[in-house]
Amino acid sequence: MTPFTFNTAPSFVFGSGSIARIGEIAAQHLGPRVALVTDAGLVKAGLIEKALHALEEAGVAADVFDGVVADPPEAVVLAAVAKARAFDARAVIGFGGGSSIDVAKLVALLARSGEKLADIYGVGVAKGPRLPLLAVPTTAGTGSEVTPISIVTTGAHEKKGVVSPLIIPDIALLDPDLTLNLPPHVTAATGIDAMVHAIEAYTSTSANNNPVSKALAKEALRLLGRNIERAVHHGLDGEARAAMLLGSMLAGQAFANSPVAAVHALAYPIGGHFGVPHGLSNALVLPHVLRFNASACEIAYAELAPHAFPDLEGCASADAFVEALAMLSTKVGLQPRLRDVGIPQDALPLLAEDAMKQTRLLVNNPRPLSLDDARAIYEAAW
Repeated sequence: MTPFTFNTAPSFVFGSGSIARIGEIAAQHLGPRVALVTDAGLVKAGLIEKALHALEEAGVAADVFDGVVADPPEAVVLAAVAKARAFDARAVIGFGGGSSIDVAKLVALLARSGEKLADIYGVGVAKGPRLPLLAVPTTAGTGSEVTPISIVTTGAHEKKGVVSPLIIPDIALLDPDLTLNLPPHVTAATGIDAMVHAIEAYTSTSANNNPVSKALAKEALRLLGRNIERAVHHGLDGEARAAMLLGSMLAGQAFANSPVAAVHALAYPIGGHFGVPHGLSNALVLPHVLRFNASACEIAYAELAPHAFPDLEGCASADAFVEALAMLSTKVGLQPRLRDVGIPQDALPLLAEDAMKQTRLLVNNPRPLSLDDARAIYEAAW
């Protein structure tokens, strides 16, 4: 068997209502002063109030930074770091979607290590140390609570990643109740994002693709594929929400160790240039990238098909899997084409050029992808 390495968060707390335990967990593992990183929408919705009350009851002082935005730029990260330092935070809590948790990871690192953000982009560049870190996801999509990756928007449109086991959170606290009020379109986009994580992890050509990641990817797809429509159309279904949140975490564990590829590489420029949410960006290019990859993934896609779509049991094929995924996006209400989200056709060459800059992702794709291939995929998606 080929040697591999598998890293993930050391501890998980999962269950309905588990946010009530954040005080005791923080008091035991984080210390008396924490920086809580979130976004203004969650504060306005009152979603962090129970967490703040539990922290106060446990004697833990919390300083809230609520300036996180989608696809966070460097300025947001640096502002959050400055606030944590001014508070003399001894630990960090990331509370929210993937953007909030990604920012919290970097706050924990930079507030302690003194490294500069510009110096740590790339794989394995960060040196640490960092502050203790707890992640509380409020969407079922990114899996950021168990990954070694933080994505930052640099300049006007480009995204860069900090990739290091150093920034994997110490504890992931997953409470499905926090996702009950997610709007249908957010539930759909983040759910498809998690499914992409599982699919790309399973088929990644990374030298570290491994049996553990593959097993997690299959189980993630089983949970996600069988519950995403229920979660979108019946948002208060606690069992569906729990399955989505757990599936998202398992997919996160899978791709954290067997990295994603061309779907993400082509999705990033869509978000960077046109502000399309990351999950929707993935969904827009997903079937077209998978059709491109199908000749190299016929067996793998056929293996995954019945896990995500039980109706394909006994008649699974790569083509059936791709078409089922394309239909799923429509079933959960996502726009099917780039033109539907306001992307003009004359922007496609620029998107293709930017996608080719995502070399850390493209190297994992099961079929080599050229600039002409990227253009053709965007044309098909338009």
